[in-house]
Amino acid sequence: MSSSAVLDNHSASIDVEAAHEDHHDAGSTSLVGFWIYLMSDCVLFSGLFATYAVLSHQFAGGPTGRELFDLQFVAVETALLLVSSLTYGLATLAMFKGNRAGLIRWLGVTFLLGATFLAMEIYEFHHMIEIGAGPDRSAFLSAFFTLVGTHGFHILTGLIWIVVLVAQVMRTGLTKSNQTRIMCLSLFWHFLDIVWIGVFTLVYLMGVL
Repeated sequence: MSSSAVLDNHSASIDVEAAHEDHHDAGSTSLVGFWIYLMSDCVLFSGLFATYAVLSHQFAGGPTGRELFDLQFVAVETALLLVSSLTYGLATLAMFKGNRAGLIRWLGVTFLLGATFLAMEIYEFHHMIEIGAGPDRSAFLSAFFTLVGTHGFHILTGLIWIVVLVAQVMRTGLTKSNQTRIMCLSLFWHFLDIVWIGVFTLVYLMGVL
């Protein structure tokens, strides 16, 4: 083999390694950037939790949490969301194994669990508004609808993200970019589970005591 061919092969090898390193750096940068976004979301929910804590007893003569909340109903919601965190973890494991069909299947199960949770939350809001316990009834209810509704909006965003991810994986496969997106959504989904545990404890559990 001529020296020029050796040099060409060496240069090509360096280019491939450099491209791989650049892609790895891009994926790491995306994850770091997403962590920063989650920190900003922590600030948002911290403010909403603090506001609710201050206004949670401002009933203005209206219904209280004890009169409105059905713990059994909310417990089912909570179970759905916690199980969806498990199924998303199984989707991630399937991704690491290169099992595209398994990944799509578990993402589909996660979507169904999240969608059921969201439908139950919308039903709860609709029922409360129907009986005159809407967000304009008292400061307590304003804070309640804002906090729980913001979490619900994040769940909706996650569901849309799952649909987009499934479409991307079906079209292009388990590329590095798709794997990075799946990991970012994993962080987002587990974060929403943690926030909901706070909502369940502060809003519902303490609200009926």
